[in-house]
Amino acid sequence: MQKWMVLAKKADFYGVGRKFGVDPVIARVIRNRERISEEEIEQYLHGGMNQIYSFQLMKGMEKALELLLEKIGEKKKIRIIGDYDIDGVCSTYILLIGLKKAGAIVDIDIPDRIKDGYGISKELIDLAYQAGTDTIITCDNGISAMEQVAYAKSLGMTVIVTDHHEIPYEEQEDGSIKTILPPADAIVNPKQEGCRYPFKGICGAMVAYKLICGLYEKKGFPKEAQEEFIEFAAIATVGDVMDLQDENRIVVKEGLRRMKNTKNYGLRALIRVNHLEEAELTGYHIGFVLGPCINASGRLSTAKKALNLLLCKDEKKAQELAEELKALNDSRKEMTQKGVEQAEKLVETTELKEDRVLVIYLPDCHESLAGIIAGRIRETYNKPVIVLTKGKDGVKGSGRSIETYHMFKELVKCKDLLSKFGGHPMAAGLSLPEENIEAFRRALNKKCTLTQEDMMEKVLIDVPMPISYVTLPLIRQLSLLEPFGKGNNKPVFAEKNIKITQCRIFGKNKNVVKMKLYDKNGICMDGVWFGDGEAFVNEIQEKERWSIAYYPSINTYNGRESIEIIVQNYI
Repeated sequence: MQKWMVLAKKADFYGVGRKFGVDPVIARVIRNRERISEEEIEQYLHGGMNQIYSFQLMKGMEKALELLLEKIGEKKKIRIIGDYDIDGVCSTYILLIGLKKAGAIVDIDIPDRIKDGYGISKELIDLAYQAGTDTIITCDNGISAMEQVAYAKSLGMTVIVTDHHEIPYEEQEDGSIKTILPPADAIVNPKQEGCRYPFKGICGAMVAYKLICGLYEKKGFPKEAQEEFIEFAAIATVGDVMDLQDENRIVVKEGLRRMKNTKNYGLRALIRVNHLEEAELTGYHIGFVLGPCINASGRLSTAKKALNLLLCKDEKKAQELAEELKALNDSRKEMTQKGVEQAEKLVETTELKEDRVLVIYLPDCHESLAGIIAGRIRETYNKPVIVLTKGKDGVKGSGRSIETYHMFKELVKCKDLLSKFGGHPMAAGLSLPEENIEAFRRALNKKCTLTQEDMMEKVLIDVPMPISYVTLPLIRQLSLLEPFGKGNNKPVFAEKNIKITQCRIFGKNKNVVKMKLYDKNGICMDGVWFGDGEAFVNEIQEKERWSIAYYPSINTYNGRESIEIIVQNYI
């Protein structure tokens, strides 16, 4: 079931259009993105790197920088402990290159997803201690590592935590919340209480980037020296599915611009093996092409391969590493598809289908694929989904949520059944004893307050707009609103009474349909649908006229440009 809703926010769209030189339709979309004042609209359309926030606003930053400068001066060994996903790899890269250039004696370790699990562990601390490490700095992890940080401190090590995840908390008897922080020497995380940093929605690599900006400034480096890290902060922001709002949007826009001519051998090779040399790189290419290759190394092998690619200084070696990551990602796609089919079969043939929160146990599934499979199942059923797999020590899993369900807070309610957990409102990771699976599933659903309406797919329409209004100049203006992604979705337009004819199915998997669209006045446009082609064509024959939600694009063929309407939903 779908619920279509028009975003009916008010403003002087014609006035805004005149002021900023854009079509009133563009002005309306900007208003729907909650940009109201002239200053906000100007930043949204033309914001630059001079508008991102200073590292000085982040709580714990001064202490962290003071410690790092002291350790660099004393020639103490520093070890970065990152994470195995795209954000962890980019964070580790930024800190490693930045600290080295600042004169630090520094190395890295990244946990193995299967052997070590998420984040800093006692085993990784022991390895650091045996290597003579004086200071551990975490990135994209550490905020919930109470025991591990205490253990490192007991060995006499200095610990700096840089992270962006939710701060762990306990609910008190009076209903108040008490936050719990690890006993680190410095904590840099914009979500901690009392932090003045204005935008809390940054990823781990952005926190790492701010730290290096601060270090370079303290060292007296020119501001331009910070610029080489922007594209990696951008890759992590999109790859870790952060909201593309505020400074995130500025950094991603600037990062995409720089990626086109990146000086990084590894990134250049990854772009090349995915045949994107001539493409106008967008957030889509990070999220669905390049990013998954980086993530695949941490899923099916070791994330150190992805880091080595980014660190590579030899073009031939970079090409080999990039090809290896692409092959890993191709393998990951096949394994994911099998897992999705197994999960859907379980939901359709058991009592799970009645649950509002889907807890799906796939014991033989590769644990690194749980999150991807959970995301795909969520798309099918529009319910929160947790996929569990059998690990070496009990059961591990990943969850993906919907906007109306704060997954991290819901897991807190069931923490007695879990061995470990952490995450965001929209995603989480967890582990638990196998015998607790059924009790966990029942507890989550018992405590769940989701209504049928909460679980209904919502199609938010920016502008009800006739397809006849679409022109090539309007489509080009839409590019001012990029990059698109979470928190800055591609605009959605809609029109009623559309006749769909001359449908032709293309593609190896029959997942592309080309068609002709006629409005009520007989105006005709080319259209395209991406999805199950045969199901689409069969359904379209059920009635003569349809309402469509769409996005207009430019199709270029033999040097000739034409308008193509991408149909996204239909009722």
